Amino acid sequence: MFKKSLLAVAAASLLALTACGGNAGAGSPAGAAGNDKITMGFAQVGAESGWRTANTKSVQDSAKNAGVDLKFSDAQQKQENQIKAIRSYIQQKVDVIAFSPVVESGWDTVLKEAKNAKIPVILTDRAVDSADKSLYKTFLGSDFVEEGRKAGKWLVDESKSATDTVNIVEIQGTTGSAPANDRKEGFEEAIKADPKLKIVASQSGDFTRSGGKQVMEAFLKNNADIDVVFAHNDDEGLGAIEAIEAAGKVPGKDIKIITIDAVKDGMTALAAGKINYIVECSPMLGDQLMDLAKKVVAGESVPERVVTEETTFTQEQAKQVLATRPY
Repeated sequence: MFKKSLLAVAAASLLALTACGGNAGAGSPAGAAGNDKITMGFAQVGAESGWRTANTKSVQDSAKNAGVDLKFSDAQQKQENQIKAIRSYIQQKVDVIAFSPVVESGWDTVLKEAKNAKIPVILTDRAVDSADKSLYKTFLGSDFVEEGRKAGKWLVDESKSATDTVNIVEIQGTTGSAPANDRKEGFEEAIKADPKLKIVASQSGDFTRSGGKQVMEAFLKNNADIDVVFAHNDDEGLGAIEAIEAAGKVPGKDIKIITIDAVKDGMTALAAGKINYIVECSPMLGDQLMDLAKKVVAGESVPERVVTEETTFTQEQAKQVLATRPY
């Protein structure tokens, strides 16, 4: 009888240890009951802009506040680096993988590897063009097409009184990236409403200030009459300002500038009248990302698409909010 009691106690103890197991396998709901810390592998695009720097800080701060063990990698804007990081996270058997894809295509193979390892994947900020939606749980980020539309609609309204052709140059983001593709699509869709609006040149500035400056310098050399610059992000627009000023022109007056992001440097230029209009794209995705991560690891259902709420800014609106901008 005594031996049977000992066996029962041992069995119960073993069961308890198994239930609280500190080394959950990949894809198991670690942290679902609040006993284990979730480990997230996050593969960031890089540090190409003020927006990206703010986004990285948001993810890192939110992970710390949420008690999430964050393994972070900087891909330096190279897809091969992100794929390598994701495979490393799979080998480390993290609980969830999140990443902002450098470009839209070429992800199916590595995402299938994560799926086979039963590690859920969350896309943040940028989407992929995979036809297999089961390869990731959700996409958290902005509606880039709508951002482009907002930029275009402002220009349509601003140009109503114009009688001549309005010549536009476009400084695109990284070639093949979701925001570059979608912002271009939305902008072109919106300006079709006014046949006076014409894009005379379009080139990638890779979402960087130096890229924006170089592209704008080339535009100014090759186009005698430029009325408007549409830059896919603030940093490119800020680079364009440098080139415009170096050419002896006044940004915001001689050449109107529209950008997307609303980071502090961009908002400062808007308040000063050097940029005319900014469409917001918030980088503060960390809290939402951690909330989604906990849910997918726990096996809860989440929306396939989570869109962030954003606004737009004129010069006067920028002046009002600039002092309190968190990024």
